[in-house]
Amino acid sequence: MKWIGIVVAALVAIGAYFFYGVLPQRFDAKTNVVLAHEPYAVSDEARALHGTIPVADLHADTLLWKRNPAKRQSRGQTDLVRLHEGGVALQVFTAVTKVPPDMNLDENAADKDSLTLLMIAQGWPPRSWFSIYERAAYQADRLLKLESDAPDEFVFVRSAADLQRALDQGKLGGVYGIEGAHPLEGKLENIALLRAKGLRVMGLQHFFDNELGGSLHGQSGAGLTDFGKEAVDEAVRQGMIIDVAHSSQAVVRDVLARTTKPLIVSHTGIKGHCDTARNIPDDLMKAIADHGGLVGVGYWEAAACSTTPEGIAAQIVYAIGLLGLDHVVLGSDYDGAVTTGFDASELPALTQALMDAGLTEEQIRAVMGGNAVRFFLEHLPAQ
Repeated sequence: MKWIGIVVAALVAIGAYFFYGVLPQRFDAKTNVVLAHEPYAVSDEARALHGTIPVADLHADTLLWKRNPAKRQSRGQTDLVRLHEGGVALQVFTAVTKVPPDMNLDENAADKDSLTLLMIAQGWPPRSWFSIYERAAYQADRLLKLESDAPDEFVFVRSAADLQRALDQGKLGGVYGIEGAHPLEGKLENIALLRAKGLRVMGLQHFFDNELGGSLHGQSGAGLTDFGKEAVDEAVRQGMIIDVAHSSQAVVRDVLARTTKPLIVSHTGIKGHCDTARNIPDDLMKAIADHGGLVGVGYWEAAACSTTPEGIAAQIVYAIGLLGLDHVVLGSDYDGAVTTGFDASELPALTQALMDAGLTEEQIRAVMGGNAVRFFLEHLPAQ
């Protein structure tokens, strides 16, 4: 009997090792790939310019994965070390809280979720296993822990004053967002609860329709529901920045008609440059820009039709021509289960590609960080 107990314990230990350790790590490594490449050639001129830019990125899903973002990792596309190496001064960290099985760009149902098993495997607290709100709250706690673990390097940004302090001290400023507002779970009061946890960027949809309205990749194509209208109004009242990165075209139009506040599309591509189901039409992008908003250019194939620095630069050039310089920013979607051609540490290669594409120093400064920093200093709560 003693040996049976030992064998059972050993099997449990091995199972736990693979379930809680190896399997999540392998999934992370397979879904957040940086393509193998030779080191990018970056001139001294480009490195010097890049070193003077407070780089800003509107979207990374780093908080979803079982790795310590305070330390350099061999998996994924970001961590605090690589972000610093890439000159990033402002990063929006976005909480992913629900993903449909067989996720695709065309049509996804909302009745199933494939994240529960991943969260159990990664050792997330049981309260988060079956509560979308608690998943968002837990990822906010992870960002708070990053500030505690690296106080000399990182500031959890809740206000314009926090962002300015991070900039002045040369620290990375992290803004907390949610990818889709389904963590509200149909309750307006959850906006205030998440705001108290540090939420400042509220995405309305992800890859499926939710209580607020239709997704670009959902089944209805619908605009804002009655609850969605109330939620947008309340979020704006509480000083949230609204993100329509995965919203249906109808939702985008409804939000534009509902508020005078500018919106962001945190991570996307420009359809006139890269005609995929991931990207909304150019006229709607132009309407967002004309409303004072920002459009974050992504680094993955379905957004930019390229993963190279040169390909991303080409889409940025197109976006400037369509939207105007002041409305174009970076929206990598790092760690968002995407494949990219470079990680956060290699961002000087994008500056080089923009120089090679003929952009001026002023244009490069604006796109690589100036536009986003200005926008967040203006639209975050003052204190």
